[in-house]
Amino acid sequence: MSLTGLKLPVALLLFLGFTLDGVEGTCSVEHCTDPTRCVLSKDQRSCKCALGFYADKCDRNAHLKVMCGKDHIAIRAAEAFFEYHGVPLESLHLPNKSCGAKREHIDGVPYYVFRVSKHKYVTCGGLPFEKNVTHIWFSLSVRSDPRVTGNIIRDPVIRMDFTCMYPFIRRVSLPFSVSPISSETVMRVDELEAKIRMMLYTDHTYTKPYTSSPTIELRDKVYVEVTMMEPADLFLLRVNECWATQYPQPNSTEGSVHFLLQNGCVKDQTVSFLNITEGQSGRNGQKSTVRYSFDMFRFSADPHDLYLHCTVQLCDLDDHESCIPNCNSISKREAVSADPAQGLLTYGPIRIEVPDRSQSSVLLAVVLPVAAVWTLGFFLVILITVAKAGRKRLAKIEEQ
Repeated sequence: MSLTGLKLPVALLLFLGFTLDGVEGTCSVEHCTDPTRCVLSKDQRSCKCALGFYADKCDRNAHLKVMCGKDHIAIRAAEAFFEYHGVPLESLHLPNKSCGAKREHIDGVPYYVFRVSKHKYVTCGGLPFEKNVTHIWFSLSVRSDPRVTGNIIRDPVIRMDFTCMYPFIRRVSLPFSVSPISSETVMRVDELEAKIRMMLYTDHTYTKPYTSSPTIELRDKVYVEVTMMEPADLFLLRVNECWATQYPQPNSTEGSVHFLLQNGCVKDQTVSFLNITEGQSGRNGQKSTVRYSFDMFRFSADPHDLYLHCTVQLCDLDDHESCIPNCNSISKREAVSADPAQGLLTYGPIRIEVPDRSQSSVLLAVVLPVAAVWTLGFFLVILITVAKAGRKRLAKIEEQ
């Protein structure tokens, strides 16, 4: 799963659980005088250090810190904390043992740091994300391998569970003075609802969406964006099919149909996928936003207005192979998930602009050709008359 696009509040909500398996108490009762550092049991016969503290007197701080970033989540603790418990760096890891800790110096203090990027959350053993109406959260755990001596284990095993919670932020205002025209659909993936939006923009910068039904001239570029709005960047987005019809109903048998994309691949030769970075070509199914353009056209029969329809598919972040269509291989192109989450978007109408003809152009197109015909005819009559007159004169001269 990905963290990009989730809006971060001023104060992140963090949860951290810490246990030392096999250890009833990590401090001495007689030293448990500060309740902020150690906690007595109800019978006051045992105690354990409060979160972040350790040693017999709970007077040493592990400097535990959870960091919930836009593109990663991480946890760190002081190296001295692990040394006190006899846990070496190489024995520490996330649920997937290939995701280990790294030693880093921060302000001169050595720390063991576990950092997981958005692309490796699932690979490193992150738990399936959970959500409620307002938040979504991601959970991981740090573990240490037990140290076996002969056939016994004496040193404690460390386990730290931590969670990053991100709120869904829904804007109540838009950066445009007028709400843009768009098409939206909601898809369900397990227990999560994903909102997908399709919009048309005025140019290749994708900064200004159309605020009403667009009117576009023939052969002009049409800039289309299909993006996952909420939750942002939790899935890869692939546009499977896109086609234009003369009527709003995507499966209408009435009127003509023209395909732009089929099986995620270009069907109309004017279609080009565009990268988020301006001026670069892009690919379908690579990110949570797909942009493409095509040259404006119209159907030969009325009505000339177009309605654009697209089916979209969501893929897990680690499912690049099946999400990006291979348009050079039919067999691989069809090797998509057995039961992919799909949705349908419809946008329109898109109107065709017919340039107004000025009076001068009408004169050139109609009046002048007619006038030319009459003028030519007039000169032919004069030539014929002159020719006849010349013959008569010649005849008189010969008679004399």
